[in-house]
Amino acid sequence: MDVQDIISSGLLELYAAGLASSQEMAQVEHWLKQYPEVAAELKAIESGLEQYAHLNAIDPAKEIKDKIFAAINSVSTGKKTNTVSSNNAPVAKVIPINNYWKWVAAASVVLLIGSAAMNVLYYNRYDTASDGLKETLQQLAAAEQKNNEEETIAKIFHDKNSTPVSLKETGAAPGATAKIFWMQDTKQVMVDASNLPDPPAGKQYQFWAIVDGVPVDGGLIITNDKGKKLRLQSMKSFGRAEAFAISLEKVGGNPKPTEVVSMGKII
Repeated sequence: MDVQDIISSGLLELYAAGLASSQEMAQVEHWLKQYPEVAAELKAIESGLEQYAHLNAIDPAKEIKDKIFAAINSVSTGKKTNTVSSNNAPVAKVIPINNYWKWVAAASVVLLIGSAAMNVLYYNRYDTASDGLKETLQQLAAAEQKNNEEETIAKIFHDKNSTPVSLKETGAAPGATAKIFWMQDTKQVMVDASNLPDPPAGKQYQFWAIVDGVPVDGGLIITNDKGKKLRLQSMKSFGRAEAFAISLEKVGGNPKPTEVVSMGKII
């Protein structure tokens, strides 16, 4: 049994609560000498039990406390304690509590505290594991999406009806390059804008097809969504075109390009 199996076995919690059998106690004490990690975990459990006990401690009323100690003392001395009313009311006898029931009561308290502490402990572990699981699932989803995008681009690139067009920067925005895939059979246009730098505040990229020497609006390009870089996007379809271009415009776009940042001709 390795250290993690020992920690997750529940024996350390039983040991800390005083509920482990003699064999289990011996086993735990052997582990404590053998593994520093187990000793540290037991210390943390005991600290948690102590904190829980302090947080949930309730001081009894003084008269109740006095009666309880009187009853306990009467058991240890063999005497019976009577409580006499000052107004000659009937005498209420305090019935001694034998040792068996004292141990039952003590064990019940220990079980209650131990159970609550273990619930807190395992909840914290579950909460940590849950956060780790969420993060892993998010990473898997991101990796799956990236893989799907790569597969889609590879499929489009090798499609016999696909005409790739590389858009090179014009100098207006350094590094503003992109790749276009124009499908001759469906006339669909896909743009890979992952290499475009994020636009300045208040600006947005706009796509254009050059038809008969005139720029025709092809739609707005979204480079990222809530901090997430987007890659392949479907733009407006074009039956024919001489070239494609991307411009940097105000948010919402313009009817005509004002600042072309990248352009490429169809070869």
